[in-house]
Amino acid sequence: MAFQWGYSPKIEKYIPLGNFPADRYLVIAQQAIENLGWKLSHLSESGIIAYTGLSAQSYSEEISIRIIANFAVFKSECIGIQLLFTDYGKNQQNLDRFFHEFEYVEYHLAAVWEDRLKDFHDHIAKQDDSYFNRAPLKAKDKIKNIFYLFIPQKGYLVTPIIVTLNILLWLGRLAIVLLLSNLFKAQLGGQGLLTPELLLKIQSYFGINSRDLTLSGQWWRLLSSQFYHFSLLHLFFNMYALIYIGLMTENKLGWAKTLIVYILSGTCGALLSVYGHKIGFMGGASGAIMGMFGAFLALLLSNAFEKTAARALLISTVIVVAYMLLNGLLSETADNSAHLGGLVSGFFIGYLLYNERLLGQPVPLLYRASASGFMVLAFAALIYQFSPRYQVEEYAKLRDAFNLNDERFNQIYYISSDLPLEEKLRRVKLNGIDVWAENLKITREMDKLIVLEMDGIDRDYRKVIAEKAYAVSMLMYKDYESGTRENRAVIQEKINEVMRLKAKLRERLTEPE
Repeated sequence: MAFQWGYSPKIEKYIPLGNFPADRYLVIAQQAIENLGWKLSHLSESGIIAYTGLSAQSYSEEISIRIIANFAVFKSECIGIQLLFTDYGKNQQNLDRFFHEFEYVEYHLAAVWEDRLKDFHDHIAKQDDSYFNRAPLKAKDKIKNIFYLFIPQKGYLVTPIIVTLNILLWLGRLAIVLLLSNLFKAQLGGQGLLTPELLLKIQSYFGINSRDLTLSGQWWRLLSSQFYHFSLLHLFFNMYALIYIGLMTENKLGWAKTLIVYILSGTCGALLSVYGHKIGFMGGASGAIMGMFGAFLALLLSNAFEKTAARALLISTVIVVAYMLLNGLLSETADNSAHLGGLVSGFFIGYLLYNERLLGQPVPLLYRASASGFMVLAFAALIYQFSPRYQVEEYAKLRDAFNLNDERFNQIYYISSDLPLEEKLRRVKLNGIDVWAENLKITREMDKLIVLEMDGIDRDYRKVIAEKAYAVSMLMYKDYESGTRENRAVIQEKINEVMRLKAKLRERLTEPE
C-alpha cells in the first residue's frame, strides 16, 4: 500500500471521461460513496464532497470528485494534523475502494438510469455550485510548496507573518547566545562560563515569562513570551500546528480577528501559566495556538461550515486537542496551564468575534471585540489577586547570609584552652552569641517574605536552630566566665541537638516531591 507524505497528505487521480456523460459519472460516484458509508457533504453540477469515518490510520479524509473540462478529478485528503506527515496508506485505500465500488454501482444502476438522472438534476438545480471554493480544505490549496507557507495571501495573511516572526526571533536569540558563549570562552582561555543558570538569566532579557518578573510589573512578558521558543524542535512543532490551524481559522475569521484571537488567547494562556508555575521560566506559542484551536471549535459549533464537514472536522480537531492536552500532562516540560488557558479563552473569543448575533440580538463587532478585551483584563486581575509573588531570590540571599554565620559558629569548637579568659569570651561572643543573634534577626526577616512550601519548611527549621544555637552560645559564655566548665555535658548535648536538627533539615529538603 502506497503511503502519501507531506504537510497535508493526499492523493489525486485524473480520470478522462471521454464520451461518458459527467452527470452519469456523478450519479454513480454518489451511490458508490453512500455504499461505502462515507458522509455526503455537497453534490452539485461541479462535483461531490464527502467525508470518511474515523479510522486507526487517520482521523478522517475529505473525498472530492470534481468535474474539470472532460476529466473527473478524484482527491482523498487528510483533514487533521498527521503525525510523521504521512497518511499511513489511507488515501490510497480510499481510492482503491472507491473505484472497486464504482464498477459495482455502474452495473447495478443500468436499469434505473432515467430516474436517478432526473433526481440528480432536480437536486443540483437547488445547489450553490460555487461551494467548492469555500470547502474547508480549499484553504490548504494555497500551499503549493514549502515556500508558500511563508507567503502572505488572501485568506492566509497574518498566519505566515506570525510564523516568520517566530522563526526570526528564535534565530536572533540563538545568534546572541552563541556570541555570548564565545565571548565568555575567549575571556577565560577556552573555558566556557555559560552555565544553565546564566543561560536562563540571559534568556530572561528576551521576554520569557515568569511569575516573579511578570507580577512585579513586567506585564509585556505575557505577549513577548508567545514568541519565545526553547529549542528548534519546540519551534518546529509549534509552527507546524500554527500553520494548519491558521489556514483553517483565518480563512473563516479573517486576518484581523485571527490576530486578536492569537494575541488575546495567548495572553490568557500566559496568565494561567503564571498561576500554574510558582517559579521558573515559561515561553512558547502553544498557548496562542491552542487558542486558535479553541476558536476553530467555536466556528465548528457556530455553523461556519456545512454540517457534515463540521462533524468530520470536529472529530479530528477534538482528537488533536485531546492529544496535545494529554501530552502536556505526561510531559515534564510542556506547559499545560498555557494550553488550557489558551484553548478555553480562544473558544470564547472566537465565538464572540464570529457570531454577529448574541442571545438572538445583533451586536456590533466593536462591542464584541471590546468584550473579548475586557474578559482578558478581568482574567488578568484574578490571576494577579490569586497568584502570590514568591520572593525566592530575596529568601535565597537571607539563607546564604544565615549559612555564612553558621560557618563562623564552627570556630568556637576550636578555642584553645591556653587562651586567656578574655580572648575565649571574646571569641564565644563574636562567633556564637553575635552570630546567632544575627541569625535570629535573619529568621525574622524571613518571616516577612512570601515563600515556597519547601522554603517555608527550611525557614521553620532555621528558626528553631537559631534559637537553640543562641541558647548554647549564651550557656558557653557563662560557662567560660564562671571558670568551672560544669555545664560541658549539657552544652555538648545541646550542640548535638542542633546538629540533629540540621541533619533533619537536609533530609526534608532532599525528599522527592
